Amino acid sequence: MGFYTRKELEGMGFKHIGDNVKISTKASIYNCEEISLGDNCRVDDFCVLSGKITLGRNVHIAVFCNLAGGEEGIEMEDFSGLAYYCNVFTRSDDYSGQTLTNPTVPGKYKNVMKAPIHIGRHVIIGTGSTIFPGVTVAEGCSVGAYSLVTKSTEPWKIYVGIPAKPVKDRKKDLLILEKEYLQNG
Repeated sequence: MGFYTRKELEGMGFKHIGDNVKISTKASIYNCEEISLGDNCRVDDFCVLSGKITLGRNVHIAVFCNLAGGEEGIEMEDFSGLAYYCNVFTRSDDYSGQTLTNPTVPGKYKNVMKAPIHIGRHVIIGTGSTIFPGVTVAEGCSVGAYSLVTKSTEPWKIYVGIPAKPVKDRKKDLLILEKEYLQNG
């Protein structure tokens, strides 16, 4: 996987670029001036990042993810990540049939839900999962593969399914490792 150099990233006009940021040269990045990247972030091949996005430190976005931040924004806190094929949307058309849909139609004929998304520290979102507008995935949550997160979660729980529901508590052992990493890293 090839990554942009620091100089190339700076030339793209990001709002903020931390140290040791790696973005694949095969990723598609739009609205760089609205995107902030923390230390040690990595965005892999074939990802699409657009709109207002803030990534904390040690955030990983795996291959084929889509983050559509729009004006509302997506925030991913430190040590969070998206596995392959995840979708994070701050906007959604009204699918009821009461209005028109898609970006080719003027706004007055549509009913678009718009709300920010917040992904807390130490959250991991499993392969193929989707996060809907307005959702907060609370600190320490783990979301199982192919889950659909339509509502905000409680901290340190494991969620799975369509729609995602809590199935058990998540261990906090990783907090000890985080502390050691930050002291020695």
